[in-house]
Amino acid sequence: MMGVGSVKEDIKAVIVAGFAGLVAGACSMAIGEFVSVCTQRDVEIAQMKREKLKGSSKSDGNDEKLPNPSQAAAASALAFAIGAVLPLLAAAFIRQPMVRMAVVVAVASVALVVFGVVGALLGRTPVVKSSARVLVGGWMAMGTTFGLTKLIGSNHGMQI
Repeated sequence: MMGVGSVKEDIKAVIVAGFAGLVAGACSMAIGEFVSVCTQRDVEIAQMKREKLKGSSKSDGNDEKLPNPSQAAAASALAFAIGAVLPLLAAAFIRQPMVRMAVVVAVASVALVVFGVVGALLGRTPVVKSSARVLVGGWMAMGTTFGLTKLIGSNHGMQI
C-alpha cells in the first residue's frame, strides 16, 4: 500500500495492492517459518539420534517438545495477516490520498508497537526495547517501500 500509494492516488489500486501484499506476505512468512522450523526439527532429531547412539538415552519426552512446522507456519501467516489487515481496513475508508497514507502509517505504527509488546511479554524480554525495535523496523520497511516506489514510479514516467 505504501508503494502504490506513493505513485497512485486511486483508492482501488491501493486496496488491491494492499490485499495482494497481505496474501503474498502471509504466504512468504508462513513458508519461511515452515522451512526454518523443519530445519530446526531435523537438527534436533539428528542430535537426539547421536545422543542415543552414544548411549545417553535422555528420553525425557523430548519427542513431544519438537517444534511443529505446520503450527509455526500457520501462526506466522495469521500474525502477518492480522498486522496487515488493520492498515488495509483503515485505508479503505479514506478518500484523500495524503490523509490515507498518514492514517496507514499511524495504524501500522500502533499495530507494530502492539506486536512488539506482545512478543516481549511472551518472550519475557524488555518491552520498550522490543517494541521500539519492531516499530523502527516497520518504519524502515515502510519508508524504503514508499521511497523506492516513488523514485522508480515518478522518475521513469511509468504508468501504474
